[in-house]
Amino acid sequence: MKESAKSRATFVFIAAIARPLLNLMMSKTWEGTKKLPAGGFIAAPNHCTEIDPLVVGHMLYNQKRAPHFLAKAGLFKVPGLGPLLRATKQVPVERSTTGANRSLQVAQEIVAEGGAIIIYPEGTLTRDPDLWPMKGHTGAARLALEGDIPVVPIAHWGAHEVFPRYGKTFHLFPRKRSRVVVGDPVDLSAFRGRPLDKATLTEATELIMDAITALLADLRGEQPPAQRWDPAKQQQAKHGRFVERGQQPGTGTEAS
Repeated sequence: MKESAKSRATFVFIAAIARPLLNLMMSKTWEGTKKLPAGGFIAAPNHCTEIDPLVVGHMLYNQKRAPHFLAKAGLFKVPGLGPLLRATKQVPVERSTTGANRSLQVAQEIVAEGGAIIIYPEGTLTRDPDLWPMKGHTGAARLALEGDIPVVPIAHWGAHEVFPRYGKTFHLFPRKRSRVVVGDPVDLSAFRGRPLDKATLTEATELIMDAITALLADLRGEQPPAQRWDPAKQQQAKHGRFVERGQQPGTGTEAS
């Protein structure tokens, strides 16, 4: 994607600050970066801590792929942060149907120009107690199938030890290691020509989540749960923070 001069300058400014800080906070290992497509694509990572976008964005930027995220619309109203998000063509996401459709349209434009759009299929930080990927939303699958766009699964592990899910402080010592692995694009060819109804999108989303989970299982050296965590079945909200059993509101979740 050909970034505007303003966008490139803003990315350089952000990278000059963020990269040294991230390198100071944790060591890193990146695998499979050569699997990133030359053209536009959707990156679909797991989501287990608030600093995930920095970890994934760092990896993509170092591969000379400017990261464009679907971000909560409220972030664009934060003084100082909002102008940076707009300057680097991040995509605001609103909960309304009209807002969501507009977000997907902007994402399609970025990919059509050869850019990388990062979509967290889970929609928010995982509710799974052991930080495995939970049930995904269908936005990434819809965008991929509508535009015949490759979906690249990405898994990362370790950043949650530096900043735990819903945490309030950074845990810098002893120094932690962040590991990122890029997988092969998910094969969605079986869905071509099918109507983009709920059944099709749900099935495609499951394939994407399976690919992310498999990568994470390899990273962790563990077996994922037999059944993916579903917030609805646990009486948990789909968005925003939540409180685990036995935890006081506002204390954060310390996950290992």
